[in-house]
Amino acid sequence: MATQRMLKFVNTRREMPEKRLADARAQDFDEIYREFAEAKAAEQAGRCSQCGVPYCQSHCPLHNNIPDWLRMTAEGRLEEAYAISQATNTFPEICGRICPQDRLCEGNCVIEKSGHGTVTIGAVEKYITDTAWERGWVVPGTPISERAESVGIIGGGPGGLAAADVLRRQGIQVTVYDRHDRAGGLLTYGIPGFKLEKHIVMRRVKQLEEAGVQFVLNCNVGTDISFDAIRGQHDAVLIATGVYKARELTGPGAGTPGLVPALAYLTASNRQSFGDDVPEFDSGELNAAGKRVVVIGGGDTAMDCVRTAIRQGATSVKCLYRRDRANMPGSQRETQNAEEEGVEFVWLTAPRGFTGTDHVEGVMVQTMRLGPPDVSGRQAPEVIEGGDYVEPADLVITALGFEPEDLPEQWNAADLATTRWGTVKADFRSHATNIPGVYAVGDIVRGASLVVWAIRDGREAAASILDYLVAPAAVAAE
Repeated sequence: MATQRMLKFVNTRREMPEKRLADARAQDFDEIYREFAEAKAAEQAGRCSQCGVPYCQSHCPLHNNIPDWLRMTAEGRLEEAYAISQATNTFPEICGRICPQDRLCEGNCVIEKSGHGTVTIGAVEKYITDTAWERGWVVPGTPISERAESVGIIGGGPGGLAAADVLRRQGIQVTVYDRHDRAGGLLTYGIPGFKLEKHIVMRRVKQLEEAGVQFVLNCNVGTDISFDAIRGQHDAVLIATGVYKARELTGPGAGTPGLVPALAYLTASNRQSFGDDVPEFDSGELNAAGKRVVVIGGGDTAMDCVRTAIRQGATSVKCLYRRDRANMPGSQRETQNAEEEGVEFVWLTAPRGFTGTDHVEGVMVQTMRLGPPDVSGRQAPEVIEGGDYVEPADLVITALGFEPEDLPEQWNAADLATTRWGTVKADFRSHATNIPGVYAVGDIVRGASLVVWAIRDGREAAASILDYLVAPAAVAAE
């Protein structure tokens, strides 16, 4: 009977949860997808082919046991489905919302390759955990017994929080130091509410607090507390700061007021959604209302910016990207959502400079074509001579990616080894740095990457830290 509930991909078509109409969803920051009903979640989970080699699982950075929890969902065994999902993923309801499934699990689904349409893995994952929260199955990871060892985690984003959860469940005393007034990192201040409503993140932070994790907020390492002081207070330290330094544009007018970095813009919007006092938003500096907005970049951060500008009431929103649609790094799903909401994409264009004196008035655009592949294998954009024009703009948002801050300089930690890119050098298995007892995970090691990779790194580093903390005790016992 159980088998009959699966393998329905031939007769049951793929369906996503209902998506709110573009005109309605563009008026608020609520999530755009409705929740699956239980019967629909079971139906869609039942499309899984239960293949012997699950490429969805192998292409998930966390190697989630996707076929198993799909089967549990199809059979109505939701509490078991949640237990399986939570076993490998600290935040399944967050990954279900923001992971680029089209590039990871769903993009490698076997039945997708056979032409039947992928299983809606992300939507089912979200449904399972949302149901678990509603029914009280999600409980703080309070340890059975306490241990004396202490770990300090610098950075309260997904990597740091994932490590905190694993360590705390083992009884380790955990303190998270974060520069912001709320934990969560980019989950809180970088990703808009229409992709990830903020109460979803805040309840996970609260759960960690209830489990005994201590949070030291508004704390800038190197200013409010030294790196050496943190090392002195803890038996091990985990660096999980992420990368926040925006890549800067060059060219004429690059310093003109009205050019703003993506993260500053998104943070102001998210703070305003929290009800915070945000002077830069109120003054219009970081508010798109009534403005012609141009966003430069083609990644997921650019998609977040253009869709935020639409919701703030911009008169027009255009996205300039130097390659074409097929070669853009952002999610195709997010691009489609943006187009539905009124964003215009201007492919094969790049900024040469900016017009305006006291404030930006336009972007000097140069048109491009795709030439031979570059070192990454992607076709390199080339400038078309004589194709320049000026795109009028009142607000230009630069979403060109992020670079690491100079942590050895900021933290007076000259002995902390970094790469030639400025990222912290750490072993890719253990996540140990060159300093004994100091580990590093997430974007500060990888460069700007996905939330799911940070979660994986945090969980792996926590396991390595546990081994490290046990080792001195074992030596002492001998």
